[in-house]
Amino acid sequence: MVTKTKILFILHAVGGVGVWLRIILAELDPKLFDFVIIHGKTDTDTAFTDKNGTQVKTYTTTIDRNINFFKDYRAIKDCIGFVDKENPDVIHCHSSKAGVIGKIAGAIKKKPVLYTPHAYSFLNTESILKQKIYLTLEQLFSKFNNKVLACSVSEKNRAIKEVGHKKKKVLVFENGIKPIQKTERLSINKTWPETYICSVARPSFQKNVELTIEVIRQVKEQIASIHIVIMGVGFHSPTLEKVKKLITLYQLEENITLLPWTEREDIFHIINKASLYISTARYEGLPYAVIEAMALKKSFVVTDADGNRDLIEDGENGYLIANENSAHFATKIIALLEEEQTRKVFENKSIEKFNARFNIENTIPILEQLYLKEALN
Repeated sequence: MVTKTKILFILHAVGGVGVWLRIILAELDPKLFDFVIIHGKTDTDTAFTDKNGTQVKTYTTTIDRNINFFKDYRAIKDCIGFVDKENPDVIHCHSSKAGVIGKIAGAIKKKPVLYTPHAYSFLNTESILKQKIYLTLEQLFSKFNNKVLACSVSEKNRAIKEVGHKKKKVLVFENGIKPIQKTERLSINKTWPETYICSVARPSFQKNVELTIEVIRQVKEQIASIHIVIMGVGFHSPTLEKVKKLITLYQLEENITLLPWTEREDIFHIINKASLYISTARYEGLPYAVIEAMALKKSFVVTDADGNRDLIEDGENGYLIANENSAHFATKIIALLEEEQTRKVFENKSIEKFNARFNIENTIPILEQLYLKEALN
């Protein structure tokens, strides 16, 4: 009988973090691994299942996005107890809050810990003071016996250069997905025109949708019919009202569709039918939406930000826009819309790059071997 390696995941299961775990569980070999999950009490009601469709053992505790001394203390205490009970071979924690909790539990119980930031928390604020506090916390907990498993080369570089991890303590496993089956099915009413561009971006500091609105305002000066469908609006969209006010101010109500959370098949359908994909994010880990758009053979105009620059090569499968330059951004969107041949070249490069690096069916053995190796340390 083969002894399985037990992996304990700790996370706040929202957004790309939750997506990551569901994708990975659907690909890891259940003959090699047992899985246990710890996540927040209120972040998801949907069970996690493995490759065989079997529900994964799950515990919940008070893991939350915001800092709260009492909730965080309880989460640490609970996780130490869960680790003691389950005796995992490896702890893999995701995002900053779960990272701190998992590192403490791992240190106390002497378990190897992998930490995937999915974009460092010190990037997620305009406040210089908060940036310094979050960076200091990352630097402090980097001294614990753990390794970073970055989801992109950009994240790896920040782990080494800014947080201060030693190079040998930083590994990379890039996000990936299965190839997407194109579908004509759409479960929601289509309220936008036939020709449009698109983006997946909840209104927030990270996604910088305000820049998207400014860019569309400038594109409209040359292409009056420009229309963008912005998906992912709704859950945790702190800047939504600001975005709506800008749309009204610029009189762009007929040019912009804000689409609430919907089924992933709907998102794939909308991306597939779009002329191109844009992202105005200030930073990313390695964005699934962009990977999905690559798998759907799209061309891109995106900010030259962490995550984006790991996926888009300037002049190869899209354009990278430095310094959030709205005028340059608008110019490149117009160019791609008007230059069909360039767009086709970029689209072919996107699908080629997806197949080479981001097809999870090809890359999952890398993660499996990494887990097995860490379990022996």
